[in-house]
Amino acid sequence: MEARFNLFESPTSTKVAKRFYNTSLALEQSTLPKSVRELVQLRVGQLNGCGLCVDAHAKEAAAAGETALRLNLVAVWRHSTVFTEAEQAALALAEEGTRLGDHGVSDETWAGVRKHYDDDQVGALVCLVALINAATRMNVIVHNSGGSYEPGAFAVMTD
Repeated sequence: MEARFNLFESPTSTKVAKRFYNTSLALEQSTLPKSVRELVQLRVGQLNGCGLCVDAHAKEAAAAGETALRLNLVAVWRHSTVFTEAEQAALALAEEGTRLGDHGVSDETWAGVRKHYDDDQVGALVCLVALINAATRMNVIVHNSGGSYEPGAFAVMTD
């Protein structure tokens, strides 16, 4: 599938994309583990059908040391044994935060997140889920495809 539109050819969408990336730098500085951040972003990309996001976050996770087994099982995390309780809580929040129209974030999921993460990490998770959902939606709207992402490529987007 060919992209419908290059967001980097529009001055406004380029500014927005750069600000998205710069906003995400605060998440990189949080104490939320990189592995959790990448797994959450990968799962949201899968749920929203974003080829670019799945490609990017699978490769970023692998570059950070994530195993192929765990990356392959993210789509079926509820039916696998390779994720910790804390990771499962974050993935549940990612799913429910992505599918807000279904039933919102359940009290059970929220309790799991609160059990495993401190206040700063909870804040980072909420912001991460919101940001990656916005990014996936932009990419899906314009048909940005996966396959050619190189780890670290987002770093060129600074202002």
